[in-house]
Amino acid sequence: MNPKVIKVQPDRNYMLNLWFSNGEQRCFDMKPYLDFEVFQALKNPKLFDTATAFLGSVTWSNDADLSYDTLYLEGIPMSVES
Repeated sequence: MNPKVIKVQPDRNYMLNLWFSNGEQRCFDMKPYLDFEVFQALKNPKLFDTATAFLGSVTWSNDADLSYDTLYLEGIPMSVES
């Protein structure tokens, strides 16, 4: 089982900065998903910025969501500076 999202920070250009329960940080690019009907409304930056971690996944105020599996497996590891 993959780790769950404990914190999300929406960033410019439809990127999500993610913190996982195993201590890893990853960056997830939402742009490829924005043409799917369920995510089209997230093209509105104000709505995109409502992203929040909920039950280990990421959800938005319009009830769109992404599983922690997708976010972890397709997310790009971020380097952590000491």
